Amino acid sequence: MPYVDGFVLPVPMKNLDAYKKMSNTCGAIWREYGALEYRECVGDDVKPGEHTSFPQAVKLEEGETVVFSWIVYESRAKRDEVNEKVMKDPRLAEWMKPESMPFDGKRMFWGGFEMIIDL
Repeated sequence: MPYVDGFVLPVPMKNLDAYKKMSNTCGAIWREYGALEYRECVGDDVKPGEHTSFPQAVKLEEGETVVFSWIVYESRAKRDEVNEKVMKDPRLAEWMKPESMPFDGKRMFWGGFEMIIDL
């Protein structure tokens, strides 16, 4: 079964174009190294919940939106291989600096998931 890395993060609306530019660059590099899919989605119907929600999880602030992203790999081993290469790629060095990110990386969360259903 495929393996998926998932990400949720807050992006200031004023930085959305810069985020899209960064994501297009990142996505091309991830795909170049072997990721099967690279997806980025901006919140459209994402309301605060009573107990938990996407906005609450990232401590969404005024003027921000939630971005939900995922990358699909053929396996966890392939994910580890791809990510090792990506993290060393000099084309991403500038984006890895906190001051260059068009979002607050401290409020981003992510994790790796083993796919159990693929219809």
